[in-house]
Amino acid sequence: MIGFVVKHSFSGLWDNLGRLAIINFGFIISVGLPLLASLVLGSIPVLSLFIALAGFFWAGLYLAAASAAVCAYAESQPFRFVDFLGELRVSLIVGVQVAAVGLLVALIVFIVIPFYAGMNSVFGIMIAVLTSWMLLFLILALQFFLPLRAQVGGSLKDIVKKCFLFLVDNTGYCLAVLFLSLIFFLLSLVLVFIMPGPAGILYMLNESLRLRLLKYDYLEAHPGADRRKLPWKEILADEREKAGTRTLRSLIFPWKG
Repeated sequence: MIGFVVKHSFSGLWDNLGRLAIINFGFIISVGLPLLASLVLGSIPVLSLFIALAGFFWAGLYLAAASAAVCAYAESQPFRFVDFLGELRVSLIVGVQVAAVGLLVALIVFIVIPFYAGMNSVFGIMIAVLTSWMLLFLILALQFFLPLRAQVGGSLKDIVKKCFLFLVDNTGYCLAVLFLSLIFFLLSLVLVFIMPGPAGILYMLNESLRLRLLKYDYLEAHPGADRRKLPWKEILADEREKAGTRTLRSLIFPWKG
């Protein structure tokens, strides 16, 4: 199934290239400038910290609105700039939550794990390894937080619960999607985050979640089905028909299709 997710995601990125690039450009400017200002004002610690925290909050808020936008694109629904502004207004709390998780991850990666790993003791290494595994588990689950919010909705508690339930039921798939996100991130570095960028990664996450959730529609319609041997060709038949027989060559050179 992951192969179809990759193909479908790249097709969607190509079809929505301009809109996703605009979202990425807005993210780069609106998040990059505050963080740059925070570095420049490093000699004024309080002001620098305040600007950095404000930048993190805005990044979380922007990503929440962007996830709603790319979710609409993935479902072939219209999403206008005014809708994006509306999402910014209703996503204030979510922005704080996403920023808090981002800060927690940064704290663990850059301070907690190096601190224990640098103790040069068995105890320190054990704590560092244990913390690393816990962080991986957290990332595997919460990578679908914004897509679940955009597609399913619910309270913070409900969405987080669904994230971990989804991980437990689809562990291998979540690992594959995280690896795909890493590839998208590395590709973004090469293209200075214009593409795929945050919007492209969110698009892929929304697509991967939407397609995987079709599994539960099938299980609801076929209660006796073997969960370990699902007929993915049948489940994805409609999606494959919608996608057609587009190849990578036809995406890059449509006039040669």
